[in-house]
Amino acid sequence: MTTVGRWSPNKVRARVLDGTWVSTEELGGMVLLTPTSIAYTGGGSETATIGANGSVEFTSCTSLSLNGVFSADYDNYMISCRLGSTATSSDGVFAKLRASGVDASTNYVRQYIVASSTTVAANRLSAQTSTVFSDTRNTLKEGFTVYMYGPFLTQPTAGRSNTVVSDGNARFTDYAWTHSTSASYDGFSAFLSSGNYMSGLVSVYGLVGA
Repeated sequence: MTTVGRWSPNKVRARVLDGTWVSTEELGGMVLLTPTSIAYTGGGSETATIGANGSVEFTSCTSLSLNGVFSADYDNYMISCRLGSTATSSDGVFAKLRASGVDASTNYVRQYIVASSTTVAANRLSAQTSTVFSDTRNTLKEGFTVYMYGPFLTQPTAGRSNTVVSDGNARFTDYAWTHSTSASYDGFSAFLSSGNYMSGLVSVYGLVGA
């Protein structure tokens, strides 16, 4: 049995049919990334920690920032988040791209389609100070996935997110957004409106070969 390349904590290995062990960079797939640092705010009882595998668990946060998750190693990324106890009232999980610990607060365009029960609605907003990763429905549990295209590249960034909320209507929201500034970003911030909070787990993956 042979190995290819060096082992490191963030490298995932797979054994192929001829007995060779190769990395995910050679096979294609997703690599779970570890932020270089995090920042968060809340009402006094908030916590946020980076786990051993790189995921961030947080409780009672009004805002959460992940730094150093985007790099030249990957062009595109996937963010996966579960929210347990969420906002105390219906809200949105707003988001901003971030570079060197500073949020980008201009030039977002976003639109969405939401389906709840038998009703479908849509909307579009331009010249926004943030985008939206998800909506929240009072204290209901939910999950969302965000695909982000080229955030570290010095060019405009695009993204798309899908949300499912665990209410009786299986509420589903699909967001698409762009950020027209040609700049490189290494992280992002997520936040709720004043007075609301969020708890859950978020993971960021680099998409190999995408």
